[in-house]
Amino acid sequence: MELCEKKIAGVFKALADENRIRVLKLLQSGEKCACVLLDDLHITQPTLSHHMKILCDSGIVTGRKDGKWMHYSISNEGAEVVVDYLKALTSVNGCSENNPCCK
Repeated sequence: MELCEKKIAGVFKALADENRIRVLKLLQSGEKCACVLLDDLHITQPTLSHHMKILCDSGIVTGRKDGKWMHYSISNEGAEVVVDYLKALTSVNGCSENNPCCK
């Protein structure tokens, strides 16, 4: 897997905020309308929009418009990418012929 630092940083930025973590916890039970998220989070609409843009841009969350409201859900594919990035970044590469360890 090719690791693009900018894309990885965007994904982990999405996870590095308490409100966005709360959004993800709310979305664990399924798709939610923005109006429900607003009521549960007690934040303003512009603040919610800011957080949702970051989550959607990261690929972790998807949104769909229904009339004047947006409905959000966790993207299974996006969640798998997060796990793959974390595994790739934290795997320890052992010695190899091309990269010998201290001998």
